Amino acid sequence: QVQLVESGGGLVQAGGSLRLSCAASGRTFSTAAMGWFRQAPGKEREFVAGISRSGSFPLYAGSLKGRFTISRDAAKDTVYLQMNSLKPEDTAVYYCAAASTRGLPTNSASWYDYWGQGNQVTVSS
Repeated sequence: QVQLVESGGGLVQAGGSLRLSCAASGRTFSTAAMGWFRQAPGKEREFVAGISRSGSFPLYAGSLKGRFTISRDAAKDTVYLQMNSLKPEDTAVYYCAAASTRGLPTNSASWYDYWGQGNQVTVSS
């Protein structure tokens, strides 16, 4: 099993920045791609960004590319999501996810086997 623990969320004003972290523990050698998803109240969970095991291949939701940056520190088994120029519509619970099947990240939630507990990000206008 793999456990994912997220941190770094909170309240920020529009235009501000936050960095989310997700630390993996347990059988981390079995993790492949990792990703971030988010879910706003009354909406479905949506893909934000993903990254390969090596960290060399990031994938972004088209609407977020340029404002969000995903990165991965393999030595620490940690993935990060740097969020800049935040907007009120970015308000959501952000979830970290990890896949056990080798391959590049995808934007499909079904690809990922392990999930974090979720971390609230609130952007005020």
